[in-house]
Amino acid sequence: MALANRARKANTAPEKPSLVRELVEIADYIAHLRTEIAALRANELTRDRLPMAHEELGCVVAATAGATNSIMNAAEEILGLPDDKNYRPAVEARMNDIFEACTFQDITGQRITKVVEALRQLESRLSRFASAVKARDEGGIDPEEVERRVRSELLILNGPQINGPATAQDAIDAMFA
Repeated sequence: MALANRARKANTAPEKPSLVRELVEIADYIAHLRTEIAALRANELTRDRLPMAHEELGCVVAATAGATNSIMNAAEEILGLPDDKNYRPAVEARMNDIFEACTFQDITGQRITKVVEALRQLESRLSRFASAVKARDEGGIDPEEVERRVRSELLILNGPQINGPATAQDAIDAMFA
């Protein structure tokens, strides 16, 4: 019996260090994974960047639709002009070109809508994942993002503002007059 006990101890002794080593490796892996998740800044993505992308793409769809409608209305008005021997055929040819060109809006809108939906799904899944692993962003805003924002502000590369220009078009036109 003593021999059996010694044999059992001999068989289990090598397993304990191996099991501890594996658990330590798993713990290290989990710690590394949490660090990488924090570097993703999932909360920043779902709080700031993805909603901004949705809004910007939505504005693109609205702007292209508005521009298309304006072009098409102008083209219809030109087609309603009095018939002139040379003027009307030339205008009609160009109006048909304009009508054909305006079909881009429908296709563009469909494609952008698909992108917006994909971003919404990504945002939802990323948010769910961040909540599930209790991820916290690394402190502050990503330094590269801070640098990009500062550079954009310095170079005035802010682009068009959501819900209209920050400066009225009349004021901009007055600067160039």
